[in-house]
Amino acid sequence: MKKISILLVIIMLFSAATVVGCAQDAPAPEPADPPPEPASGQEGLLIGFAQLGTTDRWRIAQTNSMITEAENRGFNLIMTDAQDSTAKQVSDVEDLIAQGIDYLFLSPIEYEGLVPALEAANRAGVPVILIDRAARGEAGVDYVTMIVADFIWEGEQAAHWLADALGETGRIVELTGTVGASVAIDRANGFYQGLENYPNMEIISSQTADFNRAEAQRVMENIILSVGTDFDAVYTHADEMAFGAILAMKAAGIDVGRDGVLVVGIDGGIEAIESVIAGDLAATITCSPLFGPVAFDTLQKIINGESVPPLIINPGTVIDIRNAEAELPNSF
Repeated sequence: MKKISILLVIIMLFSAATVVGCAQDAPAPEPADPPPEPASGQEGLLIGFAQLGTTDRWRIAQTNSMITEAENRGFNLIMTDAQDSTAKQVSDVEDLIAQGIDYLFLSPIEYEGLVPALEAANRAGVPVILIDRAARGEAGVDYVTMIVADFIWEGEQAAHWLADALGETGRIVELTGTVGASVAIDRANGFYQGLENYPNMEIISSQTADFNRAEAQRVMENIILSVGTDFDAVYTHADEMAFGAILAMKAAGIDVGRDGVLVVGIDGGIEAIESVIAGDLAATITCSPLFGPVAFDTLQKIINGESVPPLIINPGTVIDIRNAEAELPNSF
């Protein structure tokens, strides 16, 4: 088994206590001492992984999946943590290129902001595989392929589920993810497209909560002060924000759950599924963080000179009280 060098303190990956994703609440980790020089990996290749952050359960699960798969296949992986900073992520990519990586996995923080990173990789002749989020560019030109969940489908499913549960009539509060992130853009657009079929479903307030539980609680408190309690559902772009919204509503004396305000989130981690079973979260749409196998399958095809599609989808599942118990063993 080849040794893997990783530019992180691994214990950090198991210490976070919050959930989101396909978004961040814990303080940034302390910088680690530089690791030893990486050993030769499979076929002498050096693989970079520019991760956007590692402070929530979804992102930690994704990171661990990538690390485990690299180790199992004998690849030498160097990973960086952008700590949710676009500027740092661009710098991370430049540092990885300077270390002589042969291929780059990139999980972009922003859609527009990572253009300089893609340009740097292209100048250096380093093929890029985008992981779980998009960046502005063209597959086959600016990057090789993009492996993502179908964020638009996730938003559409949330809309259909709420319409069915509310009898196609309801007032909805939306908490969105990070402004400019492709996942937030797509989950919003998918939701709006889904609602086009239900003219009596109305979004009365839409505000960003940055994929953050504490921020979602604060934003939801302000929404309640602004519009009152006359709403039927809350749609959030991630379960992490759903938990914050639930806390704010309960503190305001608002009934939450199947007999009150229906809250729907996205990601489908163990905390979300347990919340569905407990009756707080009405539904969650899964967005699997386990990208390692498909990511390295794709990389191996590229190394072998095989063609890969410009877009590869990780499928999701709608989870509510009807199937939550069955899905719990498969959660992260």
